[in-house]
Amino acid sequence: MSVYIKLQKARMMLQAAPIKKSGHNKFAGYQYFELGDFLPTINSIFYEIGLCSVVSFDKELATLRIVDTDTGGAITFTSPMADANLKGCHPIQNMGAVQTYSRRYLYVSALEIVEHDALDATTGSEAPKSVKPITKDVFDSMTAEEQEAIRSIGVNVISLLSMDDVAGAVEYIEQSELDADSKTALWSLLDSKQRAAIKKYTTR
Repeated sequence: MSVYIKLQKARMMLQAAPIKKSGHNKFAGYQYFELGDFLPTINSIFYEIGLCSVVSFDKELATLRIVDTDTGGAITFTSPMADANLKGCHPIQNMGAVQTYSRRYLYVSALEIVEHDALDATTGSEAPKSVKPITKDVFDSMTAEEQEAIRSIGVNVISLLSMDDVAGAVEYIEQSELDADSKTALWSLLDSKQRAAIKKYTTR
């Protein structure tokens, strides 16, 4: 059995598996798969039929290599890498956000996982309510724990924006269920181009 046949079999087995979407976009009213929803099932299927997946990263590409453990044959999937540059965050936090999203997109592509079309779902929808005027004072007044939580969300938002996934950034902000002060604090960590991209998307 070739690696291509095994991969197709894995796709069919995953399609029949009872996996559930845990991500919820309240803004557009749909659910979506997070990495943890399908990766454990994929690993079990791969082990059963003799496949092994290996993810690697370099400056240009994120790569998913699926190897046939019986023959050594392999199929490779790639995705362009992007940068996340959130003010006040360590480089390792920015890198982790990019790698997490890249892994998710690679597996969605390789296993042909069907996702809801975020662009169709949000086009024409009512824009979210505006937050308080941008001010760094809101972020500075938060506790260290609250600031760290906002920074973590910001890393993921900037990672998505750097990959031109504005719909994904809007989705992530909404499913984070931030209150008005937290949204204002998050907004203050984005630069003017990033804020403009989100505003343009949500008000069109």
